[in-house]
Formats: sequence, structure tokens, C-alpha cells
Amino acid sequence: MESSPHIASPAPFAAVILAAGKGTRMRSDLHKVLHPIAGRPMLGHLLDSIDSLSPAARIVVVGSGRDQVAPLATRHQARIAVQDPQLGTGHAVQQAQPLLDGFDGDVLVLYGDVPLVQAATMARMLERLNAADAPAAVVLAFRPEDPLAYGRVLAGPDGIIAKMVEHKDASDEEREVRLCNSGLLAMRAADLWGFLARIGNANAAGEYYLPDVVMLAAADGRRSAVIEAEPWEVAGINSRAELADVEATWQSRRRAQAMVEGATLIAPDTVWFAHDTKIGRDVTIEPHVFFGPGVAIADRVTIHGFSHIEGASVASGAEIGPYARLRPGAEIGEHAKVGNFVEIKKARLGAGAKANHLTYLGDADIGAGANIGAGTITCNYDGFFKYRTTIGEGAFIGSNSALVAPVSVGARAIVAAGSVVTQDVADEALGVARARLEVKPGWAGRFRAVMAARKKAG
Repeated sequence: MESSPHIASPAPFAAVILAAGKGTRMRSDLHKVLHPIAGRPMLGHLLDSIDSLSPAARIVVVGSGRDQVAPLATRHQARIAVQDPQLGTGHAVQQAQPLLDGFDGDVLVLYGDVPLVQAATMARMLERLNAADAPAAVVLAFRPEDPLAYGRVLAGPDGIIAKMVEHKDASDEEREVRLCNSGLLAMRAADLWGFLARIGNANAAGEYYLPDVVMLAAADGRRSAVIEAEPWEVAGINSRAELADVEATWQSRRRAQAMVEGATLIAPDTVWFAHDTKIGRDVTIEPHVFFGPGVAIADRVTIHGFSHIEGASVASGAEIGPYARLRPGAEIGEHAKVGNFVEIKKARLGAGAKANHLTYLGDADIGAGANIGAGTITCNYDGFFKYRTTIGEGAFIGSNSALVAPVSVGARAIVAAGSVVTQDVADEALGVARARLEVKPGWAGRFRAVMAARKKAG
């Protein structure tokens, strides 16, 4: 979705994001939390939601792949902690402690491979932690259709936790409970570090489990609380298939949002948005349209099927496609037309201008009302440098023309079809650059007769 709106958190808090998993099931050289959803790394989705709450600190705990994760973390003012060796989630959180030395606010523990948790849900966790009954910890839980191997949360109707247990260590009766632990937890810093220092690893995996802090608090006579989220919000990603599932969930919600906000999607399931796509009102999007990052579509735009748009802006009333490609830097003016098999890159198409068929416009400025004929190409690259083409208002470029940049065609000028333009054409002028047609009467008939005789003899 688009960037989360700012939401006030009830007290200063630090976010600790666990991203130390090896991600072996992804079978990738790319760190797991950097795999994209809607064109943005999954960790970027999570950090964006966290940023909307204005945390006092952000810590990302990694195992390997620090060099890959650090640039994204730095852009969000997050610091990196390293877990080596990897001895469980409780041990992972402990690696953030030195970076939070002296911080006495709340700590929100999140997971880099659980990217869709909403800022509002994080705020609810912190609000519950600071409620009048002052729970020792707040756990985020959910009720999946299939509990699989999730840890279970046993709680009363009031949300007070009686017990938390990992699936591996749960009894058959406990495994019948459908309330499952997402792994997300909120706790005051002093409590968190104290309880983490006391947890043990006497379990089936020999690891230090973060959820054990809840039972340690219970042993001290302190109660913890659970709040619930929808399963889609806490879906984890450990494989390419799960990545595809989360992408599908995100896209489904974004399509619904677009329609609520006034866009028409003819076949919603075939339209793919990026995390930052902006769509105006009364926009019609036909089937099989793909939006990459950096797209802004104004009101009353029509986007025909099989178009690919990335890094581009489209002004109100314009018409795109079908089979159009707008690449980064494309700026389409009001009521302009980009037709089938037209590609535009780093070029501005003025208001009411038209490029209807089979055209490439790169590094160009096309004035208002200009008409670009079929097969026109701006030759913008000489193998070393890029050059610009300028086409004035109301100019007419005939079909199958090549404009060799740097070159300028003036306002209301005409370039004859089939021309290769290598010098400027002034306002109102005609530019012609093509070989003269020579017609030889009867030549074709004589040629056919000679060739037929040769074929017969051969």
C-alpha cells in the first residue's frame, strides 16, 4: 500500500526487527528480507510502517548478509546488530541490547519476514502494554485456517495469557487450540532484558525462545496480554511460494483500495500495482496492466490492456495503450494519447499530443498538439552518450521517420514520411530527407519473364 499515515504511539519505543534467518528455502543469493513485494523489499514495507510511529530507535538483527541489508536499514535510520551464532529468537533480541543501552522505553519485537503488519496494529500492542493493568508483555496472535506448526497461546476471554507453548513442545490438547503466536511482542525495556537473561534452552530445539519471557513473567506473578490480528497481516515468508502468496494478498487489498477510491478495474485480478502507485478518480484500467514503482496517474485517465508503466506520470484525460510501455521519466500531458506498441522513456509528451502506433520516443520533448506518425524513432544514443530531441507544438512527424539527436523540429513544422532528420527543421518548415523515387515503366513485367524462364530451364 501507499506509505502509512503518521500514528502517534503512546510512549517512546524502540523497534527490534529480527532478520537473522538464513533463508535457505528461498534458494537465493539475495537476503531473504530484501526480496520484493510490490516492488519494495519486504523489510522496506515493515520499516515504512514503523517509521509512521516515530520510534526512538530502530534495530535490525541479522545473521549473514549484513552488507546487503545495511543500505536499506541506513535509509530508515536503523542500526544493525549481528547474531552469530544463531541460538534462537530470544538470543537474537539480546543482540540489540548493547545498541539500546540507556533506553528505558518500550520495545516492539518484529520480524523482517513478516512484512505486512500494519502500523495501527503495532500501535495497539503498545497501547495495551501501557494500559492501566500494566501487563508485563503483549503478544500478537492470530487464528489461521490451519495452525500447522505455530506456537499456541492459551488465554482467557479477557485476553490474559495462561500459557504459551511452542508446537514442538505442546501436548495434543494444547495443539487443539487455534490461537497462534505470531512472534511479535511488546515489552518494557527493563523487563525484556531482565527476562531474556533468565530464559533457558531446555526444549526440543535447544534454542532460546523469545516467547519464554511471558512464562517467566507469569512465574513472577505478572500477567501478560494477547491481542489479535488478521492472519494475512502476520503471514511469514520462508519460500518463494510464500512470497507469491503474500504478494497476492497485498495486490488483492491494493486493487480493492483503488476501486474504493474511484478507479474502475475491468479485471481486477490481472492488474498489478507497485507499493507507491498513485491512481486518481474515474481512471479506467483494462486487463493485464502492470505498474512498476514511481507511477502517478491523474483523474479520468484510460489505460488500455497489456500496458507496462514504471517511473512515469500521466496527466488527466490522457489515454494509454493498449500494449504501451512508459519507462522512467515519461511525462504524459493532459489528453495526450500513447497508442499501441509505443515506448516512451525520459520524454515529455505535451497536452493533446499523439503517438498512436509503433513508436519509440526517448530523451525527447514533444510539444502540445504534436502528431507523431507510426514507426517514428528518436535516435537518442550513439553508443556513448544520450542526446535530446525537441519537437515543437503542433508539429507533424510523418510515419517511419528517424530523428537523429540532437535535433529540433519547430512548431507547426512537418517532417515528411520516411525522412531521416539530422539537422534542425524550423518553425512552419517542411523537412524531407529521403532518396528520390525512380519509376521504370514495364520493368517488373520484363523481370518476371526473365526469372520465370531461368527457373524453368534450371
